[in-house]
Amino acid sequence: MKKIGGSLFILLAVLCIFGCNKKENNNKTNSDTMENVQVSDYGVTAKGDSIKKYTLTNKNGMKVEIINYGGIITSLMAPDKNGKYQDVVLGFTKPEDYFNGNPYYFGALIGRYGNRIANAKFTLEGKTYDIDKNDGPNSLHGGKEGFHTKIWTAEPVKDAKLPTLKLTYVSADGEEGYPGKLTTTVHYTLTDDNALEISYEAETDKATVVNLTQHSYFNLSGNFSNLITDHELQINADKFLPVNSTLIPVGEEKSVKGTPFDFTAAKAIGKDITAQDEQLKLGGGYDHNWILNGNGMRTIATVYHPASGRVMEVMTDQPGVQFYSGNFLDGKFDTKTGGKYEKRSGFCLETQHYPDSPNQPAFPTTELKPGQKYQTKTMYKFSVKK
Repeated sequence: MKKIGGSLFILLAVLCIFGCNKKENNNKTNSDTMENVQVSDYGVTAKGDSIKKYTLTNKNGMKVEIINYGGIITSLMAPDKNGKYQDVVLGFTKPEDYFNGNPYYFGALIGRYGNRIANAKFTLEGKTYDIDKNDGPNSLHGGKEGFHTKIWTAEPVKDAKLPTLKLTYVSADGEEGYPGKLTTTVHYTLTDDNALEISYEAETDKATVVNLTQHSYFNLSGNFSNLITDHELQINADKFLPVNSTLIPVGEEKSVKGTPFDFTAAKAIGKDITAQDEQLKLGGGYDHNWILNGNGMRTIATVYHPASGRVMEVMTDQPGVQFYSGNFLDGKFDTKTGGKYEKRSGFCLETQHYPDSPNQPAFPTTELKPGQKYQTKTMYKFSVKK
């Protein structure tokens, strides 16, 4: 019996060692995956909610920082032509400035409806819905308490091959006046070719309207005291949507040819921005939707900053993009590099459906019904030109 007991003890010991080593190896694999997504404390809201920051890092050393408040991108480090990494997205220097309304929507996920809805109302299936009026007579970016002010459930995706953060938010039926309980999931993925991929999904239990987007401001110079007027922009669009005095599309699709809105060939953002054009006067610069050429996932815009050599390509499957030249930045907030965020110190390229689509039947529909899934994807890819 002693001999048998000794043999069993040896066998169990061997199995334990094997099993423990296997478990240790599994844990090591998970740890290696999670090394690409670091979690840290970011700040505490006025209501006492603790906000986390998630840092995604790819194999090249490119980093993007995201907080679960508003799904906000607070930093994006991209290399220049000399290999120097600098932050290229505008953002606040203090967490409380994000938590106190984020008046410029810096870096935020936007919903339920990106851009403007005229007179803060729309009719769906015979019923009129009044939504939050937060932009003169209109509703902008989902209302004052839109998705940019919500605390999202965030979790790094452990089994992903690339650093990926999953964000989820459930919007109650009637929130900000919108019908239906809407469950939204967004994945941020940082690829090994220096692209930030943003995938959106949403489902509802009642007919509603949805138009999600991302509202990062970019300045590829890496110095936020510099204006973006020297950035060279190309937009793959032959038409844009003229607007009225409250920046609502008038329903006309206008050719960009022969206008300051022609970016079919790359040109400096500042080249025509002060031209004597009624649409530029109404927007205080560029703040319009371009009707994108083509369908499906394609490159819709390219931005080049000659001094740094940085290039940003925008890819999407959406029908439109709002090019906004930072006209309402007003020097009230400190930049992350010193100085103030002045007018035109950043630009946005917000991929989207058209503004005011719920009130304009000729525009592509933004209606989402129960049983349907809203799905869209946008990528911001960074490279250099020497």
